[in-house]
Amino acid sequence: MVEDPRRAIPRTDRLMEHPQLIAASRSLGRSVVLGLVRAAQDRARRGEISAAEVVDAVLEAAGSQRASSLTPVLNATGVIIHTNLGRAPLSEPARQALADAAGYVDVELDLPSGARSRRGAAARAALLARCRHADDALIVNNGAAALLLAATALGGGPAAGAGAAPVGGGAAPATAGHGGIVISRGEFIEIGAGFRLSDLITSAGTQLVEVGTTNRTHLEDYAGALAAGAGCVLKVHPSNFALTGFTASVPTAELAALCREHAVPLIVDVGSGLLSADAMLPNEPSIDAALAAGADAVIASGDKLLGGPQAGLILGTAETIARLARHPLARAVRADKLTLAAIEATLRAGTSPVAEILHTDPEALRARTEALAAQVGGSVIAHDGRVGGGGGTGVPLPGWALALPADCAPALRTGDPAVLPRVHGGRCLIDLRCIPAEHDAALAAAIAKALDAGSSPDPRLGNGT
Repeated sequence: MVEDPRRAIPRTDRLMEHPQLIAASRSLGRSVVLGLVRAAQDRARRGEISAAEVVDAVLEAAGSQRASSLTPVLNATGVIIHTNLGRAPLSEPARQALADAAGYVDVELDLPSGARSRRGAAARAALLARCRHADDALIVNNGAAALLLAATALGGGPAAGAGAAPVGGGAAPATAGHGGIVISRGEFIEIGAGFRLSDLITSAGTQLVEVGTTNRTHLEDYAGALAAGAGCVLKVHPSNFALTGFTASVPTAELAALCREHAVPLIVDVGSGLLSADAMLPNEPSIDAALAAGADAVIASGDKLLGGPQAGLILGTAETIARLARHPLARAVRADKLTLAAIEATLRAGTSPVAEILHTDPEALRARTEALAAQVGGSVIAHDGRVGGGGGTGVPLPGWALALPADCAPALRTGDPAVLPRVHGGRCLIDLRCIPAEHDAALAAAIAKALDAGSSPDPRLGNGT
């Protein structure tokens, strides 16, 4: 009688007792490892592998498994703040802070007294230490949440009707007493995936009062809306586009003076989270400058030029921040302990990968790119990087890229490590700006593998520079 070979397949409980799988269960979770065990056993039952190969198959699968399905990517696009790649890469201090905050922490507790404390006090203090013109600050879960909270809490009441109420230029004024938030038509922003700030503001029932025209808005346009009873003014930096030609807008300082006359708050959304002026980005508004100009609340994202995690930062006068913190919506959009920990660590470090990449020496990039070309082939060409994330619109960041055949791109994206290049002009471009130098060897290996998987190198690309 021939014994069924499937009877030799290792039992589940025996496999789960393997020392390497016990360790894998701690890092991946028992249910994940159990699934890998059962998948290998099923392969043996189907005859795809022998019973003797089950253990090795499970160990191999566990070794390549990650706790999350998110795949680490080498960003070879030259775009520093790449939204599709999670925006700002975190600094080592911020990553350590995330690990430290993963367990129980005193996020809302004063340990010496044992009493409840204000949530995220240390992160708020770190933010205020870097923004000298702010009286107080509030950290929420993202930039859109910060704008929603500010518009809802300061907008002066629910909308009298649906949609926006036009004011000025011969249009009927908004009904006095119904509040609303005033915005220039030239600052109506739509960002990625069709997301419109106007839709966000009106979603909570706040009336949007449009003033001016697409290309020109004047101080008297705002004055007319405020005289009609609007509750506050919102000034938005057009971060992902630029208006040129016959244009006019009102500086923050002039708007702040007008708002003080009418005793209404001025909200300024600077978007990208630049704390103070940077010579690399001469036209990028900073949080500090907006506060110094008299804004009552300044809104920015934490995961852009600040270089921290996703977060919404609101800085301003003590009265305004207190008003926002008391609003019921503040609870719904508050930041979690991981965000607070990473923000604090980013601010205290004084720098970030984003800041370092932004100020990379182009000649250092050229030397690295030439060294890469010497290993894998291709040609070194001039290539401008970009800030991304709505920051530094139109500002080129001079640098270099390795040009390879376009058909390398799919293999690079799906390789190990995954590499995201830029495909442009029929070529696959590898920009090292956002890739730490310690990954150059792994990148070279990934490119060599992608070239082997694709067609022969295009002779037009040459070798080296």
